[in-house]
Amino acid sequence: MAEDFEVKLEKKAYIPAPHYLANSALGNYKEAYNKFTSDPDGFWDEKARELKWMRPWEKVREWNHPYARWFTSAKLNITENCLDRHVNNGRRNKLAIIWRGEDGREEVLTYRQLYRSVMRFANALKSLGVQKGDRICFYMPFVPEHVVAILACARIGAIHSIVYAGFGAEALHSRIRDANAKIVITADVGKRRGKTIPLKSIVDDAVRNAPSVEKVIVLCREKCPLELYSELEVDFYGIQEGMSDECPAEEMDAEDPLFILYTSGTTGSAKGIVHACGGYMVGTHYTCKYIFDIKENDVYWCSADPGWITGHSYIVYGPLSVGATVVITETTPDYPDYGVWWSIIEEFGVSIFYTAPTAIRMFMRVGEEWPNKYDLSSLRIIGSVGEPLNPEAFEWYYRVIGKNRCPILDTWWQTETGMHMITTPLGMPMKPGFAGVPIPGVFADVVDKDGNPVPAGQGGLLVIKGPWPSMMRTVYNNDERYRKYWTQIKDYYTVGDLAVKDDDGYIMILGRSDDIIIVAGHNLGTAEVESALVEHEAVAEAAVIGVPDDIKGQAVKAFVTLVQGYEPSQKLVSELTYHVRMSIGPIAMPNAIEFMDKLPKTRSGKIMRRLLKAKEMGIDPGDISTLEE
Repeated sequence: MAEDFEVKLEKKAYIPAPHYLANSALGNYKEAYNKFTSDPDGFWDEKARELKWMRPWEKVREWNHPYARWFTSAKLNITENCLDRHVNNGRRNKLAIIWRGEDGREEVLTYRQLYRSVMRFANALKSLGVQKGDRICFYMPFVPEHVVAILACARIGAIHSIVYAGFGAEALHSRIRDANAKIVITADVGKRRGKTIPLKSIVDDAVRNAPSVEKVIVLCREKCPLELYSELEVDFYGIQEGMSDECPAEEMDAEDPLFILYTSGTTGSAKGIVHACGGYMVGTHYTCKYIFDIKENDVYWCSADPGWITGHSYIVYGPLSVGATVVITETTPDYPDYGVWWSIIEEFGVSIFYTAPTAIRMFMRVGEEWPNKYDLSSLRIIGSVGEPLNPEAFEWYYRVIGKNRCPILDTWWQTETGMHMITTPLGMPMKPGFAGVPIPGVFADVVDKDGNPVPAGQGGLLVIKGPWPSMMRTVYNNDERYRKYWTQIKDYYTVGDLAVKDDDGYIMILGRSDDIIIVAGHNLGTAEVESALVEHEAVAEAAVIGVPDDIKGQAVKAFVTLVQGYEPSQKLVSELTYHVRMSIGPIAMPNAIEFMDKLPKTRSGKIMRRLLKAKEMGIDPGDISTLEE
């Protein structure tokens, strides 16, 4: 664990137009937060009552560290809140989903159409013998059927485990085996950057030596009908023939598992994070309504994939629970050109856009002429997720995409938390580099290794003090791994991130606590050095690692990708080294800078520093199933 360290904080802030605060569902942040702290259970009781329950709860929560039970004895089905509630209250003909394929093909589903599609597929699953509690593994492209199948599982109480359709057969196999999946749902192919990805052949390899699998459901996108050779295989639409489009919602206890989601496994084997029906529903609904501030006429687009927690919480369950119109697409941001995402915003009138800093920095690299070709005036709110949004990316995003008027919701949260935990709520001053403040409903702080709060400007470890509804309940088949989150520092949930607070209580995420480089006894957060490098006009992205040094113990080595128009040179190495010296100090100066065409990343966009370190040290990189290429 890192010792404390000082961080130089900028004071810059942007104030949103007054109407954002005046019209926001949350209202005044301090009032909302004080209401929460004065009666946490009352706060969550009120939020939960906005949703449809089959039976109310006896207690809002039971907390027996490190285990929480939320909305005890309550009964529900999350799909009644995502579907039935809207079909029956006047939203039946409202667009629920707008889909754009990579080839430009489009499909739309109203809430009524989505409801009927979900019911038919739910009945088809039941016809295959799927029962409450069975695990269903997904390996699908991002098509409307993906969302339909997710909701169908939840409708009948089956536990879905979605694997991003970019993982290899080995990673998919290990997740099928760990979850003991009864059914695998896939498609013949996926589309990515003009290429056809043979998904079913990967599944064929993955289900070998997976005795739990009884059926593989195949969505045929190209060759129709697909020749299904194996007794295991059935057609996605074939099994729905003759099925009723009414399916009663399975009564679920609030603490019944809703899904298992395996984290990317950048360290060791993948962890199966388990989320429960009741608390997860409340957390995702609350944050979509009060943090994203989704209104009735918003067109909402989150550019993630259902294979990540962002897709679960902020493409499927959260937005649909508030009755949003949700844009989904299988397009990548750079194909067929760098204008494809901005054209989607223009064409569909997207008003809330949620994406990753990795994408933002890629757009910075290729220049603002691409977004400037399109009318982005429909945007009302822009958001960021996945890793810290460095100040330079914040400034570009705010100026070029938000046109100096859209608030940025830079959200910090995790697969394990299920919902947003830290951001800058609408109407509050936005500070580049700072995620923001704990949202009402969350106690967060920055502490030392003994759990004592550290002063403003001093780095420490980010912790969550106490439970929240959408927290994970365990790690599947490995409860000891779950307990570690809650037993490292006092009774707090330890998130594994370094952070610093300013005098106003705003929190800046500095990077993982294991991404610390100790140079001559001084602790450097990799994110701090990376941010300094990216400040230079020539640098698009940077990754920093510690390498052994005979004198200092560790030295800094930087890996850098350049903005178009700049070329590697010794002069640029000197410039960048000097720039880091002036930004942070001599101790942070890189001993070496290596220029790269691209940095190794997971498919969710996180830079794999571990891979760079392994390459540098000439050691086995371990599990690289999460690598993008």
